[in-house]
Amino acid sequence: MLKAGGVVAFPTETYYGLAVDPRNEQAVESLFQVKGRVEAKPVLVLIVDPLDLSSLVREVPDEYERLIAKFWPGPLTLVFPAADGVSPRLLGGTGTIGVRISPHPVARRFCRAWGGPITATSANRSGWAPARTAEEVRRQFGDAIDLIIDGGETSGVAGSTVVGLDEGRLRLLRPGLIDFSLLSHGGRTRQPR
Repeated sequence: MLKAGGVVAFPTETYYGLAVDPRNEQAVESLFQVKGRVEAKPVLVLIVDPLDLSSLVREVPDEYERLIAKFWPGPLTLVFPAADGVSPRLLGGTGTIGVRISPHPVARRFCRAWGGPITATSANRSGWAPARTAEEVRRQFGDAIDLIIDGGETSGVAGSTVVGLDEGRLRLLRPGLIDFSLLSHGGRTRQPR
């Protein structure tokens, strides 16, 4: 389905995500249309191994090395300077790309089977709550997406924590499952209630 340019819903440790091949411009455009997403909003990407960063990012800042080692796989999205050739639609005009590795077994198998990065924006129409189940995906999208991988209910507590760099210092861009204070001090992820 991804090879054909389709949009696939799949479970992660946070919510269901929507996957397309991030190298297929037509598929990326379909993703924006399906979600009703505004152009200025970037789309994060899942990988299965830190080695996969080389196709997406210009560099891995030193400040991220410890975070990658400690929190990946996990609900931490790191924002990197994007490599040349990454679809500008994914970047939302920022020149950066958000990347993470999901620990969810279905998401990891899906990404590994694909053999490269996939998009992982939350499975919801813009302005709606992110889907926690395959049924919620169906209710929001009907037949507007091509395939739903039903992996049961997700935690639905919060999305991934999104972190960037500002003059060499970690900056919280979106709160999520990992408390930002733990990123500079080490620690655990917040557990679902």
